[in-house]
Amino acid sequence: MWQGVFPAVTTKFKEDGSLDHAEMERCFAYQMEAGCHGLIACGTLGEGNMLSPEERLDVLKLVKGATGNKPALLTISEAGTREACELAKKAAGAGADGLMVVPSPIYFTDERETIANIRAITEAADLPVMIYSNRIGYRVDVTPAMMNEMADEKRIVAIKESSDDIRRTTEMVNECGDRFDIFTGVDNLGLEALMMGAVGWVAGLVVAFPRETVAIYEAVQDGRFEDALDIYRWFRPVLDLDVSTYLVQQIKLAEAIELKSNDRVRGPRLPLAGEHRARVEKVVRDAIANRPDLKALKGAA
Repeated sequence: MWQGVFPAVTTKFKEDGSLDHAEMERCFAYQMEAGCHGLIACGTLGEGNMLSPEERLDVLKLVKGATGNKPALLTISEAGTREACELAKKAAGAGADGLMVVPSPIYFTDERETIANIRAITEAADLPVMIYSNRIGYRVDVTPAMMNEMADEKRIVAIKESSDDIRRTTEMVNECGDRFDIFTGVDNLGLEALMMGAVGWVAGLVVAFPRETVAIYEAVQDGRFEDALDIYRWFRPVLDLDVSTYLVQQIKLAEAIELKSNDRVRGPRLPLAGEHRARVEKVVRDAIANRPDLKALKGAA
């Protein structure tokens, strides 16, 4: 059902801490103009858990305005099933094309509880669902066997695989065949996962470098693996910024440098400072100074 590059977009704030609608519209449009295939609002990178339900719906509407006839998803990441179902229903009413569902980030559910929670949210919204499996970040693993157990729920169409184990992509295919669309959710495993059968990439650094991210995906789809590898090797130091406790601050700083945006965050996060900030700035500026000429790739028209 879904495939391609789906940025997990950042949420932009004004100096007073309120949502910056105009800046989000600008940044979201930039993603879509670069060829992205959908957008996902209010995930980890979008600081969803720092936003009120009303703010999340506002961001969703901006995302939907940017995607047009392409998918606009809202992330559901609530502590309780009841609250998750309520937000899922509101997302459907606000025009979401689907949901990315995170198991409870507060209580770490066992397998039976995880499946019951996901089924309840899916039923409440009556929308296509991408399950977000991130055993490192959220301490709940949605395994291939669990996905197979939920295969009877037709509204569950995809999984964002963020176990940080590239073997999981093959295990998902072996267990479930082509029943679910497999998206990679780890930036610095992006190419590896696409090569092993993932059909999509829920990406982070794409928000600063969308053309290069889309170029990697398209090169793989076209069988131009050398082109994909050339871009990916250049991109890799930047992609590493996604795999960090500070991924929000680091990626927003990359946006600030490349797109002339800002790196404001919601507390308790603070923008990067000192040596940490200087280190990230160097990684991003070095990449910009040495970026590949996409028009000169071997398979370019």
